[in-house]
Amino acid sequence: MNDSLPSEQVGPTADDRHDSRLLPQDELTPRQIVAELDKYVVGQDSAKKAVAIALRNRWRRQQVAEDLRDEILPNNIILIGPTGVGKTEIARRLARLAGAPFIKVEASKFTEVGYVGRDVESMVRDLVDIAVNMVRGEREDEVQDAAEERVEDRLLDLLLPRSDEKLGGSPSFVVSPRGEAVDRRPEVGEEGEDREEGIKERRQRTREKLRKLLRDGKLESKEIEIEITQSSFPVVEFPGMEGMDYNVSEMLQEMLPRRSKKRTVTVSEARRVLLADELDKLIDMDDVVNEALDRVEQMGIIFLDELDKIAAERGPAGGPDVSRGGVQRDLLPVVEGSNIQTKYGMVRTDHILFIAAGAFHTAKPSDLIPELQGRFPIRVELSSLSEAEFVRILTEPKNALLTQYRALVETEGAGLEFSDSGVTEIARIAADVNQRMENIGARRLHTVLTTLLEDIMFDLPEFGRGKIIVDDELVRERLSKVVKDEDLRRYIL
Repeated sequence: MNDSLPSEQVGPTADDRHDSRLLPQDELTPRQIVAELDKYVVGQDSAKKAVAIALRNRWRRQQVAEDLRDEILPNNIILIGPTGVGKTEIARRLARLAGAPFIKVEASKFTEVGYVGRDVESMVRDLVDIAVNMVRGEREDEVQDAAEERVEDRLLDLLLPRSDEKLGGSPSFVVSPRGEAVDRRPEVGEEGEDREEGIKERRQRTREKLRKLLRDGKLESKEIEIEITQSSFPVVEFPGMEGMDYNVSEMLQEMLPRRSKKRTVTVSEARRVLLADELDKLIDMDDVVNEALDRVEQMGIIFLDELDKIAAERGPAGGPDVSRGGVQRDLLPVVEGSNIQTKYGMVRTDHILFIAAGAFHTAKPSDLIPELQGRFPIRVELSSLSEAEFVRILTEPKNALLTQYRALVETEGAGLEFSDSGVTEIARIAADVNQRMENIGARRLHTVLTTLLEDIMFDLPEFGRGKIIVDDELVRERLSKVVKDEDLRRYIL
């Protein structure tokens, strides 16, 4: 499985949104969902099957009678398996496939401050923030062309001020025969020589010529003066505010007046500032927030990692077990279904899908409090990865590591080719190191490939346009010393 470094918060990119539109929710059958996951994740068929059914059940719930719809609760899942076998990747790819708001949270972080731990409701607030940004991004894509047209008109107004339309006036910008924009002041005696219609026509011709220069990128370094609205109150984060239902800084910004400031910037910088301003005008944030809250309630996915870290053998209260038990009790109402206050409004968590994960080496799911166990009825065990699966991970996924390195090398004009024997040797070494040291699953491939290609990537700019062949002999030559030396292996691989 291709297990890239996990991100705390993940929302679909523009490409992901495009992909999800290609497969509408009513066409995402469990078999198709598994087929899509197969493009990125190797093996773990039982886990893929479980999450595919859970995702399809969301669409099925929307099709049943309304009086029964609210009674159908999601079947939350626990993925059990060592690190690096694909737990996070499966959940993240599932969310991107469905275009759903997604957040990854480590359950152990809630124990850092003591018995009560950090506010567990914060993960729902963070999910709402992600959903708002995601929906806003979609709305921006829809109005991008209209916003860019408005920005172009505003830039032309700044380059050729409308004050020049006064009778007898002359444009402050003209276009030379060589196609250059040149500052020009009206000469003495020109007033009154042209009629008003002639001036307007000349100004329009000049404006169209400037528009062409603007679209051709020939005015990007030209300086113009724009007016920027500034907040009169700086954004301040106060200690201990993580669990508050509103942001004091934002509230004060809305109450206090805003002030404008004129700045001289290049056309390129002005375009960025004006585009943000036009997008704000074209997007209805009330509609964005309503859509985001609905997506969180109906489609949201929370990936709760390291669940085993808050599970412990139940016994006499005391020590760290008290903190772990407290976190479980705090998680229970959120997973069970409750109303959470966010700065955008109330959010119900009844139909948010929770996917928990953990290695469960020293603990087991039955060590969780019974109430929490009951909220995760589906349990799937993921298998450890073997040498044969490492070979597939290196070659089969769309974003396979070897594909990524080939693309990086091609940016320097060179080529990188991995022979079958080289791929097999890389997989063998990664599996061997995992067996003799800590098993970190597919993540071991990152460390092995980084060490293997370190000198190649360093010397690449001076290498030229040749092709680099990575075979089993090269792999052994570069990694044999590290693999055989236990101390080097411990700190490098």
